[in-house]
Amino acid sequence: MQKGQGIGFKRQRIELEPCPTCKGKAVVQGISYELICTDCNGSGWVVSGSRLVLSSDELVTQLSFKLQQAQFEIELLQQGSLISGPAECYQQNNRRGAGGSNYTGD
Repeated sequence: MQKGQGIGFKRQRIELEPCPTCKGKAVVQGISYELICTDCNGSGWVVSGSRLVLSSDELVTQLSFKLQQAQFEIELLQQGSLISGPAECYQQNNRRGAGGSNYTGD
């Protein structure tokens, strides 16, 4: 077997979905108080499609993967310009007006 080939070197990404019973809240309403959801063991997440419950250590790993992906997407959105299209011409200085001011053509 060559280096880098083998089972177990990379953690498998498991698609998660919010628990259908508690709607991802990890608790359900009892008669007079909230109870921990027994369908997801109080995590609010189940395996997508099969609705299986993950063990605590595996759930922490999978949620970390989801958090890293979300943070990456947030960084991509923050790097792009918040203003796009025709409004961008009005917001940024194009230095075409008198004395290097903004000229919009209006």
